[in-house]
Amino acid sequence: MSQEQKKDESHHQELGDEIFMSAGDLRAYMSEMQMARASEAVKGMDLAEKARRELMKQLSEPLVLTPARLKEITHNLQIKLRRAAQDGKDELMVMRFPNALCTDKGRAINNSDPDWPETLTGRPRQAYELWRDQLRSAGYKLNAMIIEWPSGLPGDVGFFLRWGDQKR
Repeated sequence: MSQEQKKDESHHQELGDEIFMSAGDLRAYMSEMQMARASEAVKGMDLAEKARRELMKQLSEPLVLTPARLKEITHNLQIKLRRAAQDGKDELMVMRFPNALCTDKGRAINNSDPDWPETLTGRPRQAYELWRDQLRSAGYKLNAMIIEWPSGLPGDVGFFLRWGDQKR
């Protein structure tokens, strides 16, 4: 390559004080950036799936409900209920859990089947029993509903305590 061609080539590759990328270099850079973003997204999805599995494991194991533990749970619930009422709300989501903790993956809840409580397992079952045995007689209503629809399929379930207008 002659001196003039080298000078001409270096002139085309520099723009101001910065080196100018060729179109091929820019495409390679874009590809690397896309791969890095995809890798981060996959890593994030892997971390989310790991957290979801850990949550499932934790929620599938019932709590040991000693009198002290039950008192702590009801005390924390009272604080949250008062705060919601002060904010003018008449319901509070008290639990969210994956539909896999229902023996039918949430089908009975989604279809408002009156026997939906029979499908609950683990801590969701305990939460239902706490409502049934202690909160229902105090006038609280419990609604269970699918609150997330990933890819159009039932996902997480939410438990909502209601104390306001019961005509819903």
